[in-house]
Amino acid sequence: MKAKKSMMKRVNKGSTQLTTAAPKDYEAAADFLPLEGGPARKLPITENSENKSTVLYIGRIPHGFYENEMEAFFKQFGEIKRIRIARNRKTGKSKHFGFIQFASPEVAKIVAETMHNYLLFEHLLQVQIIPPERVHPKLWKGVNRFYKPLDWVRIERKRHNKERTFEEHKKLVDGILKRDQKRRRKIEAAGIEYECPEIVGSDVPAPKKIKFED
Repeated sequence: MKAKKSMMKRVNKGSTQLTTAAPKDYEAAADFLPLEGGPARKLPITENSENKSTVLYIGRIPHGFYENEMEAFFKQFGEIKRIRIARNRKTGKSKHFGFIQFASPEVAKIVAETMHNYLLFEHLLQVQIIPPERVHPKLWKGVNRFYKPLDWVRIERKRHNKERTFEEHKKLVDGILKRDQKRRRKIEAAGIEYECPEIVGSDVPAPKKIKFED
């Protein structure tokens, strides 16, 4: 009972102090009173980190809208520092998302508000501000390197025209004959009367062994 009475006295004392405080003092007071008792506390003032961010994420980038095109389009808003489009390491093709950094955070905010859900080549661009603490430290690594697309025509031509050994050539011909037999069976199963032409060059003679006299 004594503990209960003392607690009620503290509660009544705190309520009287709040009621007798002046309006200015009440506004300048803390934001909340802790339930466990003690002096009033004030919430820490947190500054919005997005107001200082200059990096934007851009998603659903259409085909053909690459680094040069992005720089020419977005420079109408303000100065651009860096642009990066995510690409496949093997093929070099775009992954349809990238990042752009402006010199001013105000410009970045305007671009995010203006270009989000903007219809471009039948794609709705997804533009979002990335807070500074969420920007990866290796995001701009190698961004100044010149990207050179792979010449897949030259690579395929070289693979097709390469010199093959007898075993490699025999394996290639066996694969062609196997696919041809499978195609013939499908035609017969469909009830179509058709004589498939024979494959020329399927009979490859084995190389002769040459014995040199001493």
